[in-house]
Amino acid sequence: MHSSSVTPSNDLEAIARKGGKFRRMAVRIPTYMADIRENPAWLPMFLLARTIPGRRAHWLTARRGDGASETLPSMFEGVDAQTAVNALKGDGIFPDLQLPAAITQEISAFAHETPCFGNFDRKVEFAAADHRATEDRLGRPILSGHHFERALDCPAVLAVQRDPLLSEIARRYLGAQAQLITTRTWWSFPTKASEADRSLASLDKYHFDLDDWRMIKFFFYLVDVDAGTGPHVYVRGSHNKRRMKHQLTLLVGHPADEIVEYYGEDSPITLTGKAGSGFVEDPFGFHMGTVATEKPRLMMEIGFGVSKPSRRRFHGEPVLR
Repeated sequence: MHSSSVTPSNDLEAIARKGGKFRRMAVRIPTYMADIRENPAWLPMFLLARTIPGRRAHWLTARRGDGASETLPSMFEGVDAQTAVNALKGDGIFPDLQLPAAITQEISAFAHETPCFGNFDRKVEFAAADHRATEDRLGRPILSGHHFERALDCPAVLAVQRDPLLSEIARRYLGAQAQLITTRTWWSFPTKASEADRSLASLDKYHFDLDDWRMIKFFFYLVDVDAGTGPHVYVRGSHNKRRMKHQLTLLVGHPADEIVEYYGEDSPITLTGKAGSGFVEDPFGFHMGTVATEKPRLMMEIGFGVSKPSRRRFHGEPVLR
């Protein structure tokens, strides 16, 4: 996995306008209300986990992992769990994971062959190769294509999900309560989307995730990713500190100039790499997916948290009935 420093752009600042932010939040209100009805403990997490004191208080409840899985065979050769945990604690990210070629090829083939759902909408179903034709038919841009629960039909996805190294890193970092929360594969397509569409898709805008009090996410590129394929960007160290104005707002996305000014111009890193390369991050740190401009990006995410999983199993999708 390769990384490089990035600098803010005028485009990012434009995308972060308040109108787009509030629109993104308003669209999610029905899902938020459903989450509260399903699990009332979600609301204090949503309100307090964005604050450093609230998070630190919850980290005090972490129980030490027993290391039971550290001796089990893993597909990730040469990766030391404690080295990854130390990097997570310091930088918020560990960028040195690599899937075996056979696993990468199997998941990639599956994602090419299996229809996905455009822009989180189950009514918009198409194969990745038909992306442009689907846009022409619908007359609107399609930024993403998620496989939702279909990803779990791929044996290679399940093999990664169950790999003992991932759970060992999660237990050492999050505590013994760590449990699998999310598994997803999705496409990000090059398209002429508006700034509002990008904002709704959490693209080209620094934000942090509030899926749980404590969480880590493993990401894997399933195609070669360079500057034109929409690489992921992470702001090192932003998981451990937070400007007060960013703690006291309900909005998780913020202008690029604010982020770079506070954390430093050398803090953001752009992650590129060959198919199979991966990284694990604490998603409370500021990060963003950039918009693919030349080639589609195919990714997989395996997430671990410490709370009871919601019925909203897939990122961005409304509650499953």
